[in-house]
Amino acid sequence: MPPTLSYCVVNTNGRDHLLACLDAIERHHPTAIEHEIIVLDNASDDGSAAAVRARDGGEIRLIALERRSGKAENDSTLIREARGRFCLLLNEDSELRPGAAAALVAALDADRRAAAAGAQLLDSEGRPVPCAWRFPGVLTALAAALMLHRLYTVQSRGGRVRTVDWAQSSALLVRRDAAVEVGYLDPAFFVYYDECDLCKRLADAGWHTLYVPAAEAVHHDQLSNDLAAGLPRIVEFHRNRELYMRKHHSTLAAATVRALTAFSYALRALAALVLPRHSARIHGAHARQALFPNRGEGIRERAEAQGRESSSRISAS
Repeated sequence: MPPTLSYCVVNTNGRDHLLACLDAIERHHPTAIEHEIIVLDNASDDGSAAAVRARDGGEIRLIALERRSGKAENDSTLIREARGRFCLLLNEDSELRPGAAAALVAALDADRRAAAAGAQLLDSEGRPVPCAWRFPGVLTALAAALMLHRLYTVQSRGGRVRTVDWAQSSALLVRRDAAVEVGYLDPAFFVYYDECDLCKRLADAGWHTLYVPAAEAVHHDQLSNDLAAGLPRIVEFHRNRELYMRKHHSTLAAATVRALTAFSYALRALAALVLPRHSARIHGAHARQALFPNRGEGIRERAEAQGRESSSRISAS
């Protein structure tokens, strides 16, 4: 008999976080719900796949890629492989808290037109962070430029289950039949905005997404304050926002969002000159990339380069 819930974990060079993620699943899984665990290792070179095999008692299904792929493609692979009615998408650096999986499943069971349910994400210190938002567009970009982002755009607030536009996929339960209906996640989104695009297409098909505050998951912040290390992520973030805008809005709307976003980051860069613990260089890089989203080397190019290097080593051996 197929399980109700499939835990779907994507890992990229996050061995220690991955093991903590799996420990949290095993500690906090509700015993009344049949489940399976699938780990997709994204061509890691830190021993992640070996670590999963070493701890596996036959309960974890491991998909070990030889070439690195994007987050959307990897999540789609996991959903295709899953047998459960519900697929809980998790990053390797996400740790479910007690009751999280049960609350997410209960939310989708209670609302048959809900295709996805997002948990309340917590930072490494246990503090709630924004994790559900309105769909991107000119109005959300204008709100950011006017410093009204948290008031207008952020929807992860309140103590009750509520309908939101989209929720972050670091801990996102997806109804598998709904994902199949809309064609899974779009692999054109290498990372960032992939779950936003999925929720938008689900909404266009008559489904909706929920925010479930009773479900909590720690999402460890692995972003670097080093601009050289973080620049590919900045490039990928703005590139995929532009892809989303052009896919779901007009060319004029995309251009307007670029200008407004660059303006809002430029203001942050100026404020960072006097505010502690803020980087004017990073905000400035965001402002430049927002204006020219298709310039520069992103995470996709880094992954492709790694794949070519791996192929060359295999050919030489």
